[in-house]
Amino acid sequence: MAGTRGTKTIRDMLLSLAVIGAVVAVIYIFIPHDESQSPVKTVTYDVELATAQRAAAYPVLAPEGLGKDWKATSVRFQGDERDHWHLGFHAPDGKYVAVEQSTEKAPVFVDDVTRGAEETARSERIDGSTWTRYEGETYDALVRTEKGATTVVTGSASFKTLAEMAGALK
Repeated sequence: MAGTRGTKTIRDMLLSLAVIGAVVAVIYIFIPHDESQSPVKTVTYDVELATAQRAAAYPVLAPEGLGKDWKATSVRFQGDERDHWHLGFHAPDGKYVAVEQSTEKAPVFVDDVTRGAEETARSERIDGSTWTRYEGETYDALVRTEKGATTVVTGSASFKTLAEMAGALK
């Protein structure tokens, strides 16, 4: 009697596992999923922008008129720490672009937000302003200093995409 009971218990356990496996397979097959893209979590930045514009010692910039494929992904204003405005985006090409502004000393600030990009001899005229190009292993950047603040448009995107963001800043 003892031998049959042990065999029956193992058989029941294997049948239970087969039923659970079948249910999991059906769920996997019939529930749509796209593993090639991770969802981009977007944020709104109207409140933070208004706060930064009131508190900062310089004209805080944000883009206007970008297409809806530009997704804002991060925003913060650190008034007590370097008077630093940050606005990060997921660009239409899937790359990262950020707008960074601060009253901190330009060389230190640029090195920090570009992760060590180096100034080049090239510059670009965008909407009447001259932006200096920086190139780096992690991020490239367009940089300008005016009205007591340094503005950096940086990220993993191409210079064309960075220039598009710089041109949209108001």
